[in-house]
Amino acid sequence: MRTAVKVAVRGRVQGVGFRPFVFGLADTYLLNGTVQNNMDGVKIYLEGESMAIQQFLSDLKNKAPRLSKINEILAQETELVGVNDFRIIPSERSGTSMLVIPIDSAVCDECLNEMNDPEDFRYQYPVINCTQCGPRYTIIEELPYDRPFTSMKLFPMCEDCRREYDDPTNRRHHAQPIACPKCGPKVWLLDQNGHEQFSVSPIKDSIKLLKQGKIVAIKGIGGYHLACDARNQEAVMALRSRKRRPNRPLAVMAASITAAREFAEISVMEKELVTSPESPILVLKKNKQYQLPEGVAPGMGTIGVMLPYSPLHHLLFADQELTCLVMTSANPSGMPILYKDEEAFQYLDGIADYYLVHNREILHPVDDSVVQINDGEIDFLRRSRGYVPDPFSTIVDVSGIVAFGGQQKTTFTIGRNEQIFVGPHIGDLENIVTTQHYQQELEHLLKWIDTPKSVAVIDAHPGYHVQKLVKEYEFKEVLEVQHHHAHMAAVLDEHHIEGKAFGIILDGTGYGLDENIWGFEIFYGDCAEFDRLAHLKYTPLPGSEKCIREPWRNAAAMLISLHAEKGLQLAKAIFTEKALEIEILKRMIENNINTIQAGTCGRLFDAVSALCGVTKVSSYDGEAAIHLAELVDENLIYKPYPFNLLEKDILTIDFSRMIEDIALDVLAGNNTANISGRFHETVVQAIVSTMEHVYRDGTNRDVVLSGGSIHNRYLRKRISHELRGRNFNVYFSKKVPCNDGGLSYGQLVVAAAKRSVKECVLEYQRK
Repeated sequence: MRTAVKVAVRGRVQGVGFRPFVFGLADTYLLNGTVQNNMDGVKIYLEGESMAIQQFLSDLKNKAPRLSKINEILAQETELVGVNDFRIIPSERSGTSMLVIPIDSAVCDECLNEMNDPEDFRYQYPVINCTQCGPRYTIIEELPYDRPFTSMKLFPMCEDCRREYDDPTNRRHHAQPIACPKCGPKVWLLDQNGHEQFSVSPIKDSIKLLKQGKIVAIKGIGGYHLACDARNQEAVMALRSRKRRPNRPLAVMAASITAAREFAEISVMEKELVTSPESPILVLKKNKQYQLPEGVAPGMGTIGVMLPYSPLHHLLFADQELTCLVMTSANPSGMPILYKDEEAFQYLDGIADYYLVHNREILHPVDDSVVQINDGEIDFLRRSRGYVPDPFSTIVDVSGIVAFGGQQKTTFTIGRNEQIFVGPHIGDLENIVTTQHYQQELEHLLKWIDTPKSVAVIDAHPGYHVQKLVKEYEFKEVLEVQHHHAHMAAVLDEHHIEGKAFGIILDGTGYGLDENIWGFEIFYGDCAEFDRLAHLKYTPLPGSEKCIREPWRNAAAMLISLHAEKGLQLAKAIFTEKALEIEILKRMIENNINTIQAGTCGRLFDAVSALCGVTKVSSYDGEAAIHLAELVDENLIYKPYPFNLLEKDILTIDFSRMIEDIALDVLAGNNTANISGRFHETVVQAIVSTMEHVYRDGTNRDVVLSGGSIHNRYLRKRISHELRGRNFNVYFSKKVPCNDGGLSYGQLVVAAAKRSVKECVLEYQRK
């Protein structure tokens, strides 16, 4: 029986070879009709035998291209029109947008094979791509995703590319970035002044320069990297010196999995992740054969590793002597990633020796994503290239809600219907350049996603820049959300936990409802509201932000506040060269001069790190805590220090005895790694004891863990193991970072939940 159907496909179905795939399926099942991109996804009209259409719909769902992600297929019978063939027709740009913006993807094996084939006309072409790989989000100007609305519009196709582009059976049919050496973007080598170097092969000459120890700025898919030979200690240290990055680990790009295994341990799960189309930086454990210079990841037992993900990267490893490159974002400290050529020449003056550039304009910069495997699960440290702006599905209507995030590791999040779009990693909103970058990307996504500006959500901290930024936009309502409630809600929503749950939040800084700094909390609640059941005892931060930059100050203040004169003497005994400053800190605390009260896991880690002599002064955010955690063997269980739970208005975790014992152990010369391990286990046992204390019969046994300290491998593993052993159900973020990179996502779902409650109340009142 011959019939006709209209099919609507929603999800990630543009820029991924979906229309050629549909064309091939229609040919296989002898169906006539059309396929078209539109602002709602992909529209298909089919005529043919009923059984063939059913087989088509089954394959449409189960055999879709590797980069596609189908969220919904709607099929509806319609009248026969009587078409004689199957055609791909021009995109329709009208209507309400429901599009999922395509993500950037690592080069595929088919393209690599062509690039390495001397007989292929794209042999060694550094910007080769097809429908299954290459740039997407970074080159889009307008939607829907068609070549005239991308930065590729400046490159008219040659006859060969046009033939492939128009051929529905070809892998490059409607591949919008399609190009070849004849018609596509070119690559140049420039000197440190931005002058083009005469070069028959810019890439081969760049390889020679890298082998000579030079620092080369390389323009990639989402922005500029600074590269040098990772096996050359002098080059690595020169890069550190020029970039003013003394201690923070540098990411490396290994030529292959085999090359990476020369210095890192890689499990089966880790191999799948690092070789995926998303191709993130993966934090791996150094192996016993590790021989890279100490300057790559100083004092660390781990190293960030990625594989070549663009064809240009692969060509840089053509010389077998070059097996590993430092490949770090070229942005100056505190600034967004560089992606415009003129800005790169300006900001990298005196840093890069040479520039390897191409003339395909980057419209939307994205940093590399950073992930780790933590207790057998994916743990995002930074979610950006390869993942952004792919939406998440939720179970509530989030239309019109825009969450602005926080101050550090900032992202924004936009809601549309039951889709949540988390924007790219922006960085820290500490300067006008980063703020302008934030606004540029926010405004583009607001335009593309096409959702009303109903509710803006911001962090409750009065000093965060988003408090001023939101005033530049016209929203009907502005909602402030407590920092750690947002962290908790992100996990609740991801796992669709609708009832109340416990939230264990271990974090660095979050403005509290009592105007103190929170960051070591146990909540009970849901996405709409929470009760604070327990927290860490407050200690002073004299000098506020200076205590964060110089953890020894925090440690001394903690000793003084918890142990008075005895603490003062312990502080002077440990920080012998700071005796005069310690006296000043004491007076600041006594007179409450420029001093705030804080009870945060991040500051606790900072203090212990400084006491142990691991990190007394931080050169980057989280350094003290990271280096302290690196000393711990996550496969051991350490003996905890003593601690107390104080019954006050709210249960208070008191680590006074632990801090004193750690100070005495340090002065006694005890093993630093063991001190760190015991400290970690004390935090674990304090959390578990507190949970046993606050749990009441009848309350939910679901527990969510979030906050930046939950990236700590030992804490995550031990807390979850101990709680599960006591019949609690434990959940973590797997889709967004548990640090502030996931904050905007949590803010949005809090706003949605509060709106839902408000609507329910209004409905009840009407009745």
